[in-house]
Amino acid sequence: FKLPGRVGDSAVIGAGLYVDNAVGACGSTGRGEANLRNCSSYAAVEQMRGGATPAAAGLEVLRRVVQQTREAHLLRPDGRPNFGLKLYLLSRSGVHAGVSLWGPAEYAVCDAHGPRLEQCAYLFAR
Repeated sequence: FKLPGRVGDSAVIGAGLYVDNAVGACGSTGRGEANLRNCSSYAAVEQMRGGATPAAAGLEVLRRVVQQTREAHLLRPDGRPNFGLKLYLLSRSGVHAGVSLWGPAEYAVCDAHGPRLEQCAYLFAR
């Protein structure tokens, strides 16, 4: 359902996906244009490189996305984004997190404890 000629953000390394084996990884779903503008996945991995937990790194990147979103058609009357964006982060040590602009929200995990849904941290409640 993409517009003809549109390339999604997942194909752009650093926007919708970024991995550094020494640090961890970040992928996302939601408004790809916001990821492209903010190099969201790269920024999240760099936050983790600096010592942030996956959840703290993801929330910081989402705050940047909110701060950089200025177009009136992308904002609700209260000034918050009218779109969704989620980041999924994994540190090299195996610590993971899901973060979302809007919550409550969940993300799927499958590890030695089996498949399950876990709660995302989020900036704004619906």
